[in-house]
Amino acid sequence: MGTLLLFVAYTSATHDEAALRAAFAASVAEVARLESLLSEWRSDSEVGRVNQNSGQWVRVGPELLTVLDRSLWAGRISEGTFDVTFQVLSDIWKFGTAQEPNPRVPSREEIEARRARVDYRRIELDRAGSRVRIPSGFRLGLGGIAKGYIVDAAARVLRRHGLTAFLVQAGGDLYGAGRKPDGSPWVSGIQDPRGKPGSFFATIELEDRAFSTAGDYARAFHVNGKRYHHIIDPRTGYPATASRSVTVWAPDALTADAIDDAVFILGPEKGLALAESLDGVGVVIVDAENRVHVSPRLRDKLEISRSPTDAL
Repeated sequence: MGTLLLFVAYTSATHDEAALRAAFAASVAEVARLESLLSEWRSDSEVGRVNQNSGQWVRVGPELLTVLDRSLWAGRISEGTFDVTFQVLSDIWKFGTAQEPNPRVPSREEIEARRARVDYRRIELDRAGSRVRIPSGFRLGLGGIAKGYIVDAAARVLRRHGLTAFLVQAGGDLYGAGRKPDGSPWVSGIQDPRGKPGSFFATIELEDRAFSTAGDYARAFHVNGKRYHHIIDPRTGYPATASRSVTVWAPDALTADAIDDAVFILGPEKGLALAESLDGVGVVIVDAENRVHVSPRLRDKLEISRSPTDAL
């Protein structure tokens, strides 16, 4: 799904290097299996078949049903700011590998024509019959939630192999289990939204916790001195403007991944309230004015080393 995987674990009396590598290989195989079902970029995936047969019922497996069920939950609790039907807008907003040499901002008419086909509430799930139907012309895109689901699945595989302390990361989504052999927790850096890649303004502890970051820096372009990025507000069809980055700390990667974009779009006031409404969830927000907001649950787990860089 266009990202990199990272696995970390330490050898021990019960798991030598060969055992760890075998566990990692099994986990990677599970990641590949789930990608083959959930990636909208693959025409042969279950999501691909649903998109190709919009307007019709399509039989799918339990994994896609679970992710879509959680997607509908995220849409409901976030005022619709998380919406997996946003994919129809990808034809006109092009970022990452799809970015054009001379990026352009779509016209209001182009955006409105597609925004009429963005509404997560029109996804139909037939759980008893293991079927999904989306309206004709709609498209699903699970890039904002599937990686979290996959990270959790990869962690389950490692646990089945007897590992109790490890780190699994897929791009901005990661899960840290247990503690390192010296008793210290896993620690992850929070990217400075305007800093160089790998430049962190804060760190956060992870012990049996997940972490997901949404930022306006990962896939973006500039036109006439304005930044346009890939986190689209489905209510407007344009890139969200309330935040520069959002990091969510949660019990599982699926939850963290499901709400980071929503918090980013909602902004500090509503985003912090959303996080506080969920058990065991905390957030760190760098808003559009470069101010840092930290939810109460994270104040003793977050270490801020400096202010984020302020730039366009």
